[in-house]
Amino acid sequence: MLRYADTDVVFQEVPDEVSLAISIAGCPNGCPGCHSPHLLDDAGPMLDAAELHRLVECCGSGITCVCFMGGDAAPEQVRALALGLRELHPHLRVAWYSGRQLLPQGFDTSAFDYIKLGPYVEAQGPLSSPTTNQRMLRRRPDGSWDDITSRFQRRGPLG
Repeated sequence: MLRYADTDVVFQEVPDEVSLAISIAGCPNGCPGCHSPHLLDDAGPMLDAAELHRLVECCGSGITCVCFMGGDAAPEQVRALALGLRELHPHLRVAWYSGRQLLPQGFDTSAFDYIKLGPYVEAQGPLSSPTTNQRMLRRRPDGSWDDITSRFQRRGPLG
């Protein structure tokens, strides 16, 4: 069962979305320089379908997306939560931040509108760095994926 450490409503994790970000505990990646080392511990409330629904309902109409931050120890459980979210809240988009370079072989990504892939490599920087190894992908209507990583990188004084 997944646990989560905290939640927040965020504006920068997914372009053009107001996202309920759920930080999933028990991260197996242990990236050097990680900005959320507290997520290594498998501690916090259980994140099941009922708890996810409660968290979404607390946000009311103020969000357009739910973003699972982590969950690499149990990708199928993240996918199951995403599928349940689609059933109960079909108006919301669903994002997943994975610290893995690749998803498991044969993993079904159809429950997600956005997927961020890649471990944090301090020397290459986060998504906002032009040298980042991480990639943010957005699902096209035909089911293929666009790399939208450049949307995180500022181009001038007004971004």
